[in-house]
Amino acid sequence: MSGEIVNLTEIEKSFGGVQVLSKVSLSVKEGEICCLAGENGCGKSTLIKIISGVYSHDGGQIALNGRTYPRLNPIDSIREGIQVIYQDFSLFPNLTVAENLALSDQVESGRAIVSWERMRRIAGESLAMIGIEMDPDKTVEELPVSGKQLVAIARAVYCNARLIIMDEPTTTLTQKEIDSLFTLIRNLKEKGISTLFVSHKIREMLDITEKITIMRNGRVVAGGDTGEFDEIKITQAMTGRDIGGERFHWSGVDEEPLLRTEKLSRRGAFSDIDLTVRSGEIVGITGLLGSGRTELALALFGRSPADGGKIFRSGMEVVIRSIQDAMENGIAYVPEDRLTEGLFLEQSIERNLFANTYKKFERFAGLLDFKKIRAAADKAMDDYGIVSPDIALPVRSLSGGNQQRVVLARWMSTGAEVLILNGPTVGVDVGSKFEIHKKLREIAERGVGILIFSDDIQELIMNCNRILVIHKGRFTDELQSDCLKEHDLIDRLNAYR
Repeated sequence: MSGEIVNLTEIEKSFGGVQVLSKVSLSVKEGEICCLAGENGCGKSTLIKIISGVYSHDGGQIALNGRTYPRLNPIDSIREGIQVIYQDFSLFPNLTVAENLALSDQVESGRAIVSWERMRRIAGESLAMIGIEMDPDKTVEELPVSGKQLVAIARAVYCNARLIIMDEPTTTLTQKEIDSLFTLIRNLKEKGISTLFVSHKIREMLDITEKITIMRNGRVVAGGDTGEFDEIKITQAMTGRDIGGERFHWSGVDEEPLLRTEKLSRRGAFSDIDLTVRSGEIVGITGLLGSGRTELALALFGRSPADGGKIFRSGMEVVIRSIQDAMENGIAYVPEDRLTEGLFLEQSIERNLFANTYKKFERFAGLLDFKKIRAAADKAMDDYGIVSPDIALPVRSLSGGNQQRVVLARWMSTGAEVLILNGPTVGVDVGSKFEIHKKLREIAERGVGILIFSDDIQELIMNCNRILVIHKGRFTDELQSDCLKEHDLIDRLNAYR
């Protein structure tokens, strides 16, 4: 039997009298690929910081490689071979790949003068350890997300990692990049290096891991070999409730579309797009990276206007050359990156909710009716399930799922009849994902036409009545979702790789 790299027994942790971890036990053996799962706020991040020595534990026992630590600090954890790769990768974007990879060696050695030859040698050795080739002189900020992640992994392996903890490692990766990452994780396993994969993406848990530990409200609620779990069992353990698996069915009629395009084109992005969205429909659009999917979404919302073809709203031809044009024609857009494109992070939840619609709360002389604003905000919080102790708090204080619901509520407050969503549940946990999907169905029932641009296959199949596949800027397939299997859609997409 392989030795245990990490063995946590009944770990306790409190902050300010609030208990965030209660009798949490976890073990990872040499060469194991394990998953730590749970919704946002369940205690995963706190547990990671205890393993890495950032936080001290209040009770229980920590053993690393058989050695018990009454008090663990970050240096001890690193010396025991624990490396954590956070979502920001903790890299220096203005430094080169080689400088990032060799920095820890430079600091540890205490050398006052940098040897560029030694730095490039370390970079070459680090990258070779994980079997990849990369220009060591390229700055990290020039790399795609997947490239930055590889640099972080190479650095961890070069630092004699025995266990690499990956915090939500696939959030911003394409499917092809995810496949490459999983291949690398399996290769590390062959070298005896363990991985603790922290995620709330159920399909990925089942695909890559051998053992799953599920947390809820600071406790371990389920655990065991991955083969003992399926999506339903994991979901129930993570959320503490049954989440239905019923597919969306459009019950509307073949009437005049709310949105129709005729040979819509944008040079270098997409061409001859014929698209219809009717009242109450939820239509999915998917495609591989570079397919033109996002460009089409941005064109429909006027951010990157089309340069050919026509757009019709309820049978009338309209011109959409700007976001203002789209809004005036009842089109709303929820972006994929809510942090940089969808929210004013330092502003209050209330201000974010009505950033587009404050004008309707004016009384006279441009003065706002704050009583009406507060009543409308309370209603929006209730209608969209936004959880916060105070609506005056900055929106950055909310979880990812609550932030996404704020963006959705804000756009629906404009009275939009067509709602475009780009990656509507990226970076949210399974419970929030379910609530967002449920809300989208409610919005569709009110007669709004919805377009979901996504690469989440299950999301598309469960929540869309039709799915359109785009490849090289053109629609290639239109699939009815009622009997569609996940592997069938995956096979269609793989055929275009």
